[in-house]
Amino acid sequence: MYKIAIFVFFIIVNISNKYVIAENDEDISTDLYVIEGKVFPWENGGPNGWQLMTHVMANGGEHYGFLREDGTFIISNVPSGSYVIEVVNPNFVYEPVRVEINSKGKFRARKVNLIQTSQVIQVPYPLKMRPLTPFRYFQVREQWRVTDFLFNPMVLMMILPLLLIMILPKIMNDPETRKEMEQLNNFTNYNMPEMSEVITSFLSGGEKQKSKAVKAAKKRQ
Repeated sequence: MYKIAIFVFFIIVNISNKYVIAENDEDISTDLYVIEGKVFPWENGGPNGWQLMTHVMANGGEHYGFLREDGTFIISNVPSGSYVIEVVNPNFVYEPVRVEINSKGKFRARKVNLIQTSQVIQVPYPLKMRPLTPFRYFQVREQWRVTDFLFNPMVLMMILPLLLIMILPKIMNDPETRKEMEQLNNFTNYNMPEMSEVITSFLSGGEKQKSKAVKAAKKRQ
C-alpha cells in the first residue's frame, strides 16, 4: 500500500511538471511582437526597384524584414528586448535606430549614440527611416583651379619680384614716403656706427693695451 502511494505521487509530480513546461512554452510563443516602420528613398526618388535592393535587419541579422512597394516593412516574431534596427542599401546610408520592447509590449524608439550611451533622444514609432547621404566608394577626382596655380611656390617666386620691381619705384616717387625713408635711414645711421669705425676702434684699443703693458714692463726693469 505504501509503495502504491509513492508511485502515484511520482506520477502526479511528473504530470504537473509537464503541464508547467507546456504553459511556459505557450507563454514564450505568444509573447512575440512585430517591429514596423517605413523606409524613405533619396530625395530624387532613388533608382528603380530600390525596394528590392533594401532590407531591414535587427541586431546585425538576428531578424530580417523586407520592404513592400510603398517602403513599409515589418520584422515579425520578435521577443521583448532591445534591438538596433539598420537599413541596408548599397547606394545610401541610413541612420540606425534602437527599439526597446518591454515585457508588457510597449515600444520605445531612440537614436543610437555609441559615444554617450546615457543620452536618450526619442524618435517616433512606427519608425521612419530616411537616408543621410549616398555612399562614396571612390574618391572624387580633384579639378584644376586657378588658386592652385597662383599659390604654387615656383609661381610665387617669379611673380613677387616682378611686383616689387613695379611697385617700389612708385612708392619711392611719393614725397611723403621718401621723407619717411630718409628719416629711417638717418635714424639708423645715427644709432648704428659703421663697420669701419667699429674695427678701427677695436684695433686701436688693442694697441693701447699693448703699449701700456710694454711701459709697465720697462718700469719694473
